[in-house]
Formats: sequence, C-alpha cells, structure tokens
Amino acid sequence: MVPGTLTTANIRRDRPDKGGPPLRSEEQPGSVIDLFLRDLPDEYRVDCFEVNAVNYGAPQLRERVLMFGNRLGIAVDFPPPTHGPVTAEVAGNGHVGLLPFRTPGDALQELEQPGDVILDFSPRKKRYLALVPPGGNWRALPETVARESMGRAYLAKGGRSGWVRLSLDLPCPTLLALPNHAGTALCHPTEVRALTVREYARTQEFPEDWQFCGTAQQQYEQAGNAVPIRLGEVAGSVVADALDSGVPGGPVRASGLPKFRRACIRSHVRTRYWYRAGVTFQWVDRADNGHARYGVAHSEAAPEPAATGGRNGRARLL
Repeated sequence: MVPGTLTTANIRRDRPDKGGPPLRSEEQPGSVIDLFLRDLPDEYRVDCFEVNAVNYGAPQLRERVLMFGNRLGIAVDFPPPTHGPVTAEVAGNGHVGLLPFRTPGDALQELEQPGDVILDFSPRKKRYLALVPPGGNWRALPETVARESMGRAYLAKGGRSGWVRLSLDLPCPTLLALPNHAGTALCHPTEVRALTVREYARTQEFPEDWQFCGTAQQQYEQAGNAVPIRLGEVAGSVVADALDSGVPGGPVRASGLPKFRRACIRSHVRTRYWYRAGVTFQWVDRADNGHARYGVAHSEAAPEPAATGGRNGRARLL
C-alpha cells in the first residue's frame, strides 16, 4: 500500500480548522485502518511496516506500507536496511556496513537498447530540459528561464519539482505512470528525452524477458505502478521465515502481543538538492558539501534540443 493509506479517513470532509464541526471517529485520520482492524477476526494479528525499496537495493526511492497478518501467535519482523548513503560524513551515524544506494547508473549501464516504446516530451519541454543539469530541476535554471518555463506555476507554493533530470549517481525518484506529464516528468540522465518503458522496467528490476502489453500508456502504467521486484523478494522472504518459525497450534494469539503493530524502517529517504548561483549540489548532511557539485546550468539562451527520435524513436544510452 502507499503510505497515505495509514492516515486516510473512512469519511472525508472539511477539518475543524477549515470551518467544519469536530471530527467523528470515522472521520479521523487513519480510520480506514481502524475499520479494517475491527473487521479482522480476533485470532489474527498484524505487523505493519513502512519501508523504502531503495534501502534494500532497488535503484529508486519508493515508499510502501507492507502488512503481514498471521494466526500463528508470532510477531513478524522486517529486515533492517542493507543499503544506505554510504559516505564519510554519515559513517558515524549508524550506516557502517551498508552497501551504497543503487542508482540509474547501476540499473541502465548495461542496457544497450532502451527499446522503442516511449511517450516523449514536447519540443517546448525539451528546450528547458536541455538546460537542466543531472540531478536538477527547474530551480537550477537561470531565473528568467525558470520563470518562462514554469509560467504561472513559478509563483505557486508547495513542493514544485517539475521537469526533473535524473542523475547517474543518485537514486531515481519514484517512477510514475505518466513519464512526460508536467508534474511527474523524469528526464533521462544524459539524453533530452523521457525514459522508455524498457528503462522503466530496468529501474523496477523486472526480468529482461518480461513483456508488457497494450498501448504505450498502458505499458507505462504496468511498469510504473508496480512495486519494485527487490521489495517483493524481501517481503516474500519475510513470509517464508514467518511460516518456518511459526508453531502450529490453532488460531490462538500469543499473550502479550498487540493485535496491531506499526513500525517505520527508515522509510522517509530523501536525496536533497541545493541550488546556488545556477549550480546543483547534493546535500546529505550538515557538513560542507561543496565536493558534491555535479552539474552547472547552461546559459540564459535556451537552444533547440538535439534530435532524439520521434514518439516511438529508438535511442542508445551514452
């Protein structure tokens, strides 16, 4: 499940601070899960984990909520992260022994043919994406170009991050079903184009011979809405270990175990970007991160993008 499920109300309406009356129990955040637990037979207990696939070797940031129910009278545990931001600055903060986060550079480096199924950007978007350095977005553009590219959205508040160019050195943001939509666009790290369906599949770690069917949009939905294969493998091992350790004895819940347990295992992973004077930095901690510079915005003029093929054009990775 997506993390928002844990805070979803069974009935939604205006909050008290927006002029509405006090919330009833079924209108409280999290009441959907409460309703689920009330309907769950007494002999079952549930362990709920908020996790992020990037912590287990997937090359993208993807938060998910996994729930394991059983009537074996046991507590199910999810394994700790195996990957992390392995740098000298964080080595003293509990990350020793972790493997480095995997990235698009790891996922795509051996993909000789990216495939020909692609929903690409418009020529206008490509003009601006050509100016965005790897790992950056519209904030890395010169101000006049940024205003022109964002239009009225430039003055909007909130988490605006449109037109992200991936970095070969940082985990990929969560893949979504619309690769060329204004709010979900992810540009290839070294080419001015969207990721193909095959590159989506590679980032999700699908087997190389996996086939997607339907229209281009349907194929993106299948690849983008999937849970990373790596996370599915870890979850499967959790179920197998629980079955191996459970002692059959009927539907009796062991004494002292709560009916529902919720744990967050470093799910809120962020790769933070810092922009100053047109230069893009990575900021992992509060130390001096000047060494993390990896891209410089181009000049004020926005050139026409180089030809990268049509809607279904074929392109090779650099």
